[in-house]
Amino acid sequence: MKPYYETPLGKLYHGDCLEIMPELEPVDLVLTDPPYGISYKPTHKKWNGETSVWQEITGDTEKFNPEPFMISNNLILWGANNFSDSLPTGGWVVWDKRCSIRADKMIGAPIEMAWTSNNSLLIARIRHGGVINADSVRGNNLIRYHPTQKPIALMIFCIESIKNIKNVLDPFLGSGTTAIACERLKRRWIGIEIEEKYCEIAAKRIEAERKQLKLF
Repeated sequence: MKPYYETPLGKLYHGDCLEIMPELEPVDLVLTDPPYGISYKPTHKKWNGETSVWQEITGDTEKFNPEPFMISNNLILWGANNFSDSLPTGGWVVWDKRCSIRADKMIGAPIEMAWTSNNSLLIARIRHGGVINADSVRGNNLIRYHPTQKPIALMIFCIESIKNIKNVLDPFLGSGTTAIACERLKRRWIGIEIEEKYCEIAAKRIEAERKQLKLF
């Protein structure tokens, strides 16, 4: 398979993850924020300088089946409270958004939950970018590239919560947040994204991150 984009640490593939995953090497962690199967219709406007609203998320109209993604001993699946009846016994990661100073910009519930294959309860309190789900501010615009975008710091928290993680798979990479977290942590990564527009955004974000890391 030819990657859509790659770095020395990782590869991004454009396509259906269910078709691509069987061709991949084993990974230490599957970390992803999949479509939950709730037909989510974002009501907020885009925050990257555009005034239009978000389009619906691909694959979100059917109930999510986590079984094909049980390919590692370590899994963290965001939004799993929406499909918990399809999951085995495990633990939970709770992202507490309320600690942010930008509580007035909170989107959705004050917490979000992820299922983890580890039998544990982890509380993620991400101060910078936690509530606004964005990673930086440009002028008066909060930079948000995807309707369910997670902060980079949250994905770093997830990766560091499990010992000896060397490579990470995100089958629903979206705007590239998991890959950026891996680049910062010097972990190998594989990302898959079905929407080419998000592949393009992810590639640009990852490349910008790599240039920034070189400066330091």
